Amino acid sequence: MTVLLTGSEGRIGRSLSQLLPSLGWSLRTFDRAPGADVTGELTDPAALDAACAGVEAVVHLAGQPTEAPWPAVRESNIDGLYELFEAARRAGVRRVVYASSNHAAGFTPRGAGELPADTPVRPDTLYGVSKAFGEALARYYCDRYGFSVACLRIGTFAEQPPDARALATWLSPTDCAALVDRCLTAEPFGFATIWAVSANSGRWWSVANPVGWTPTSDASAEGPVADRGVPLDVVGGEFTLPTFGIDEIAAQALEDQ
Repeated sequence: MTVLLTGSEGRIGRSLSQLLPSLGWSLRTFDRAPGADVTGELTDPAALDAACAGVEAVVHLAGQPTEAPWPAVRESNIDGLYELFEAARRAGVRRVVYASSNHAAGFTPRGAGELPADTPVRPDTLYGVSKAFGEALARYYCDRYGFSVACLRIGTFAEQPPDARALATWLSPTDCAALVDRCLTAEPFGFATIWAVSANSGRWWSVANPVGWTPTSDASAEGPVADRGVPLDVVGGEFTLPTFGIDEIAAQALEDQ
């Protein structure tokens, strides 16, 4: 099967570009940056039609990857996501693996046990709002057009856990690739949200899922990590802090110009 991988030049995209072929997948890559098989913007229907032609499934990672002023979030994660689903529908593609985020439920208190995969949305940022929108849009395409969409609420993706919060939220590259592989090969499952987190002994989230994925990595086996003082009592960590408010992010963006 040929799978379209959007956002192939990003951090997770580069990792999956290396690991998915070893699991038997033929990839067509899409990104706005040079190096992809198809180069274009998510808001360009013609570029997306070219990318989707002849593929059997889409792994959608492209978009604004963190908090930013609303215009940047809206363009990629709202308008661009709609264009991606429409291009898939026009091409007859009915399976999508969508990179959601733990920040779609970031203001949710951790609680005493593992949070279930269908934890209601409670976004911590405009970025989190866009991921909650993405999950709702995915549900619509499942119910209206018969798609199967796995919305992966990704934790902390990294080669190794970078800090104390990641001891609970880390997603290893090998577990990420195995999860995407299972989402692509499982029997049609309709709509699903899945906490994309490794088998960390201190994890906060349940890894129960409808696709038969069993993570194997454990952050506690990766060695000591630094404590950056990130809040550990809510799902979204530092994204819940006042510094991630709308005005604060807008001001930071102006400073960075």
